[in-house]
Amino acid sequence: MTSRLNRRKFLKAGAGVAAASALAAPHIANAQAQGTTWKIQTSWPGGAGLQIFKDWCGTIVEKTGGELAFEPFGANDVVGDFQLFDAVKNGVLDAVNPFTIYAQGIIPAATFLTSYPLGLRNPHEWDVFFYGLGGLEIARELYAAQGMHYVGPVHHGPNIIHSKVPIRSIDDFRGRKMRLPGGMVAEVFTEIGAETTVLPGSEIFPALEKGTIDVADYVGPAVNYALGFSQVTKYISMGPPGFMSLYQPVDLMDITVSQSSWDALSDQMRQFVEMETHVYSDLHHAKIQKADQEAWAKFEADGTEVTRLTQDDVELMTEVAVPIWFKYANRDKDSARIFKIQLDYMTSGSLGYVSPELLEGHELKL
Repeated sequence: MTSRLNRRKFLKAGAGVAAASALAAPHIANAQAQGTTWKIQTSWPGGAGLQIFKDWCGTIVEKTGGELAFEPFGANDVVGDFQLFDAVKNGVLDAVNPFTIYAQGIIPAATFLTSYPLGLRNPHEWDVFFYGLGGLEIARELYAAQGMHYVGPVHHGPNIIHSKVPIRSIDDFRGRKMRLPGGMVAEVFTEIGAETTVLPGSEIFPALEKGTIDVADYVGPAVNYALGFSQVTKYISMGPPGFMSLYQPVDLMDITVSQSSWDALSDQMRQFVEMETHVYSDLHHAKIQKADQEAWAKFEADGTEVTRLTQDDVELMTEVAVPIWFKYANRDKDSARIFKIQLDYMTSGSLGYVSPELLEGHELKL
């Protein structure tokens, strides 16, 4: 069975859940029900993200005629977010739906399996990387070395920045106390003058309320509104129109399965899970965006002002980001070979995000 799915043919077959059911049904209708149940935990702690995940999991048993079922768990229900991969490898969980960036602790190259500042900027570009340029095969190779099977990416949406003061250019970040997730993102903002700190999501609201920080990044509008950010900030800073987030424009998640659980499936059922990951990614992304659209009206009603950076800021921040890209890419050979694929794409006629001049003096250690 080829590991690369033909997404175009899949989408032509039908839309959403109905497509997966229609395609899967001929293969599984006659399968003997084995009653296999996977325990699968997401990184979503609640809200729209968790509900979308649980709703999707609830469709699996019917689609497979009882051959496979997903028992869903929210963040921290079984293990903490940073223990997800240990739980998969040790058999505590069969599968996980984490933010892919969490894998960088055991797979440094995972930094480049999810979005990073001024890198690939739209969901379809990540689909091209994974399903067209060999990213999926590399991801599976790296995860297999850890006793896990990377099924595929799941699109979420951009992260946004909330602020007590208006941010109208990247100069306005200078001297601001700013919460960020660490890593490459924090290094970019430190370079432009922000005083960065790392805080878990649960501590952002009180830190903004007390004035410990002036600015905070977190996920998208729907989740952030539910967390009360409009009560403690007056502004949301975004990129130019059509570019919500310069630093994390596509916050990727994924479906990862223990190798033993994956190997126990039939070839047909593995194909079904791969197809369902496509379905989940599409539904998850669209429904998160729908919830975000509803949240914007709530922010506006609360008096929150949206400020936007300019295209000049994009170009300046790209200049800052490029040497940091190379620093992270040269940490190991796997990071370098993944980044090389993405860099070639970004410098190509298809995208043109990076000019040859920006790359002068930088060497990729393949």
